[in-house]
Amino acid sequence: MSILGSVSGRAAGIGVGAISVVTFGIQWVLYGQDHSSPLVVTQTNWDSPKTRKLFYRACADCRHSNETPWPWCGGFAPISWLVMRDALEGREQFNVSSSSAGGEAQNGGIGEAEESDSPTEQIQNGNMPLPIYRLTHPEARLTAVEKQRLGASNKATFEPSGAVAP
Repeated sequence: MSILGSVSGRAAGIGVGAISVVTFGIQWVLYGQDHSSPLVVTQTNWDSPKTRKLFYRACADCRHSNETPWPWCGGFAPISWLVMRDALEGREQFNVSSSSAGGEAQNGGIGEAEESDSPTEQIQNGNMPLPIYRLTHPEARLTAVEKQRLGASNKATFEPSGAVAP
């Protein structure tokens, strides 16, 4: 065996060992491990049962409700960090489980991170569902017709006056 072969083999072993130590070590970082969800404060008055079903299939399952089903892989860092961050940010921006007394979804349906895009605009622009979510959840991939239907239904549900959110 040549010296070059033994050096590269040793380097590969050290690399695998270092990755294993880091992977094991980050499991002790507790962020993303608490998979409890806040209580559902209110039920949204959907314009139709089809809208609710489509919304839960594409949006609420991931981040826009307090009814997030946590995936099995969400218990392992760094995946748990990503899942927790997406759920918390999504709920903060728009949450159908936490509505105001006026019946409008939290923040009036406006996502702070998306500036002033309403949920309807985000769906129609292809910004929602998030690409990472579509990658891991094929059922969330919406056809053009489904995007149009969900966008129009969300507008009817969350923007009943027809006014575009500021």
